[in-house]
Amino acid sequence: MSKSDDPDGGRAGDGFDLQSFLPYLLNQAAEESSLAFQQVYRERYGMLRTEWRVLFHLGIYGRMTATEIGARAKMHKTKISRAVARLEERRFLKRTRREDDRRHEVLELTTAGEAAYRELRQVARDYDARLAARLAPEEEQVLRRALRRLAAGAADPAP
Repeated sequence: MSKSDDPDGGRAGDGFDLQSFLPYLLNQAAEESSLAFQQVYRERYGMLRTEWRVLFHLGIYGRMTATEIGARAKMHKTKISRAVARLEERRFLKRTRREDDRRHEVLELTTAGEAAYRELRQVARDYDARLAARLAPEEEQVLRRALRRLAAGAADPAP
């Protein structure tokens, strides 16, 4: 069978089914499921994925350092730094030097940032409900439980 004969465009018979590889499936599901929500935060606020994630962490948890956001969101510090700079440019957040350690800054949402967070939070809730409605209630519960387990680090099995 040639590559053109394989519906997935791969080499037949090599024994690896990419379409069933769990990390690949998770990535595909994440991309597909986030497209419509991504369109909202891009069109309304000109935000990238990292920016809405920083915005939501500050909206949910309040004042935080970039390091704390990185640990919670599992995002690299350079991505957070760029997102913080862009959100600050648009006046969605402000930085304040910590009194106990002037090398670190505490981030918090401005009034405009709070308003954007509240609007996007409602859009996210509605979007999550529509997405969950595509599954049976039992499937949704199992999926959320499994994804939480994988996100907590159980997906890092020894090779």
